[in-house]
Amino acid sequence: MRKIKVIEVSSDTNIGGAGKCLLTLLENFDYEKFDVKVILPKNSLLTPLIREMKIPVAEIDGIADKSLDLSAVKLLRRIFKKEKPDVVHTHASMSARIAAKQAGCKVVYTRHSVFPPSKKISKGIGNIINGIINNHYADSIIAVAEAAKENLTDTGVDERKIRVILNGVDGLSGVSSDEMRMIKERFNLPDGYKAVSIVARLEDIKGHDYFIEAADKLLSKGYKVRFYIAGTGSYEEHLKEKVKKIGRSEQIIFTGFISDVDKLMNMTDIQVNASFGTEATSLALLEGMSIGIPAVVSDFGGNPGVIKNGENGFIVPEKNAEELADKIELLLTDEQLYEDMSENAVRIFGEKFTAKAMTKQTEEVYIDLIK
Repeated sequence: MRKIKVIEVSSDTNIGGAGKCLLTLLENFDYEKFDVKVILPKNSLLTPLIREMKIPVAEIDGIADKSLDLSAVKLLRRIFKKEKPDVVHTHASMSARIAAKQAGCKVVYTRHSVFPPSKKISKGIGNIINGIINNHYADSIIAVAEAAKENLTDTGVDERKIRVILNGVDGLSGVSSDEMRMIKERFNLPDGYKAVSIVARLEDIKGHDYFIEAADKLLSKGYKVRFYIAGTGSYEEHLKEKVKKIGRSEQIIFTGFISDVDKLMNMTDIQVNASFGTEATSLALLEGMSIGIPAVVSDFGGNPGVIKNGENGFIVPEKNAEELADKIELLLTDEQLYEDMSENAVRIFGEKFTAKAMTKQTEEVYIDLIK
């Protein structure tokens, strides 16, 4: 039986949520059925990781961190006509969608983000035009959360083209007591203290301001806890200055980019996601769930699709430091509640969010298209 030829295209130069999803797919595809290649921007941080998997990667100009570039369309069209893939799967690249259509390929587009759609494309003629464009340049659309699907349908996309496939990850492994001791030393977590972490790009819309304000409220009550902010981004200096002004630099700790974030996760007791923009399904939340970490999250985007309020964590209103602090405090102080939520987190992860489940459903989209 001939293998199904697939080209995955990403415009990401850094490794964000979409990039991690692509890596997960590549790690779990059934390569007896699929022949997979990847196209990335030049100097993408994804490139060396994918090449380590022995998967062919082509790097091209014109697609770095942007959706549409006419010169990139021409280049991609030449590549697709030469390679003749059955399916082109694009991750935030309109250039690749246009080029694939022109080359006669089936096109899958994944919507990785959630954001309030502007009136320009959710109302009137803008809605109609956006719908026509997106319906034409995608044969099938994957939405990584129900909220992402709503974004698409609200902007004119045909609901019949959309399939919701929840993000999945490989579960994390626990660590030995000796490893845990070294991890705590590395992150300066004193004995007897608990750790609360937020893992997200340091951008305004990720809600770190509210995380810091909630941390300050709890630290003022004398709890033995450290708060960790993992990641980098354009908001970093603002956040560090805010922590410095309130005198919490030793208690609210910036880790920077961590390549082995599983170490921080294993040390974490409670995870937080305070996003109020572009949050589809946080992969960090899923990884935490796999080892039993309850979470407190905002009610934005895909968060309510991951955390069931009162079951494996709490959902609070976005931009609300007071509610955030209250629910973190509950998990810090109620041992039975924490234990129940920890067990539920592991169970729910196994039922809904494994990497293999996500990959199998994505493979089914490819197979259905070429039938």
